[in-house]
Amino acid sequence: MSALWTRDTLIAATGGQVSGSWNAITGVSIDTRTIRPGDLFVALTDIRDGHDFVGQALDAGAGAALVSRRPNGIAADANLLTVDDPLFALESLGSAARARATNAKIIAVTGSAGKTSVKDALSAILSPQAATHASDRSYNNHWGVPLTLARMPEDTAYGVFEIGMNHSGEISPLTRMVRPHIAIVTNVLPAHLGNFSSVAEIAAAKSEILEGVLPGGYAVLNRDNPWFDLLATRAAALGLDVVSFGEHEAASVRMLRLSQQAESASVEADILGERVLFKLNTAGRHQAINALAVLAAVKLSGADLAKSALALGRWKPGDGRGARRRIRLDPIDPKSAFLLIDESYNANPASVVAALETLTLAEPTDTPQGRKGRRIAILGDMLELGDDADRLHAEIADCSYMQHVDLVFACGPHSKTLYEALPKSKRGDWAADSQTLAPLVKADIRSGDAVMVKGSLGSRMATIVTALDTLGTARRKNN
Repeated sequence: MSALWTRDTLIAATGGQVSGSWNAITGVSIDTRTIRPGDLFVALTDIRDGHDFVGQALDAGAGAALVSRRPNGIAADANLLTVDDPLFALESLGSAARARATNAKIIAVTGSAGKTSVKDALSAILSPQAATHASDRSYNNHWGVPLTLARMPEDTAYGVFEIGMNHSGEISPLTRMVRPHIAIVTNVLPAHLGNFSSVAEIAAAKSEILEGVLPGGYAVLNRDNPWFDLLATRAAALGLDVVSFGEHEAASVRMLRLSQQAESASVEADILGERVLFKLNTAGRHQAINALAVLAAVKLSGADLAKSALALGRWKPGDGRGARRRIRLDPIDPKSAFLLIDESYNANPASVVAALETLTLAEPTDTPQGRKGRRIAILGDMLELGDDADRLHAEIADCSYMQHVDLVFACGPHSKTLYEALPKSKRGDWAADSQTLAPLVKADIRSGDAVMVKGSLGSRMATIVTALDTLGTARRKNN
């Protein structure tokens, strides 16, 4: 593997002091569990002190470790790059990576929902066209963004960066580090309300992404969102060109027609004056709207729009963000299965409603014994909603899509208000946490059901997804 950074370029970027005999590194890591031979291990101090794992990283094949001190038990001639502050050094390394990638078109994405899916879709459709570098998973915070930058090869043609926040002022330094040509704000929704006094404050915080956009760059904004005007005004004040997307008749990237099926969608759209037909390998109006933002960025970056629209049909949402799979309950009978829609990664009121729409589009099936399949929603708490949390949870029960849901399981103190607001006929069960709810759900799921799992990351709804996945494994083992 070719060198990502040489010893000399690392010294120049970080101002660090070198020990040991090494000349280059091929990657950058902060986690010994995923480290690869040749990586630079960065000993960050967060919940745990990364210096405690330097020996483990070097034993696993790390080319060197970026540290602020030589940890106990580490030899004096170990491969180290010593700096005053590893996080600051990582930021400096990220800035140096951005500065040297002179031919890269850089796209940054933020929003209350959909930013990871937009980032992943852009990465998937741009990668076949040219060398593309993108954020891993949801590495979108104060260490995730500089880490992603530091990993960016010099010959990158397209860079796609996700930038997140839950407080004001977090996005600004990150976007100035990324220096995008194109900034996308997928939407502004009532998320993280516990840290803000209003949704207007959330919109202002999201608008920070525009501060880092290079002169002559673009702000790609959701025309259907109530906060479009605020964002567009901010973009204009910064001298950016505004490209809007959505169903609004004034949108410059506009959805003209949407045809949804149980597990897919067909879209006709006007992409800055070019008529495009494309298919999505997932259902949900929100996914179609996100696709408009993706194609807007594709065209603005100079990539091939026709190839990108075709590639969208092959892209699928990742785990926790709408991924679908059929869980076989009987290894012999292929019809003995249920559909699992995994939306477990995060949640706010609008994204829960969107997930319920997706569940509504899913088609339960009847069993050979004549038993009808059901639409089942498994919902965990939506976190960081502040004083309105109970009210916002209870309002989900009145969502129009809920009338098509047969059964609801819920967990968490706030979701109890949602559960109790439902008609008794729709109540499956409630538990204090996902671990307690998981066996109750497993006991009720049957062949033909369509099951959707949704909740904030802190609600740990992935626990329930894992439990449902094991239903197929358990049945295979028992037969």
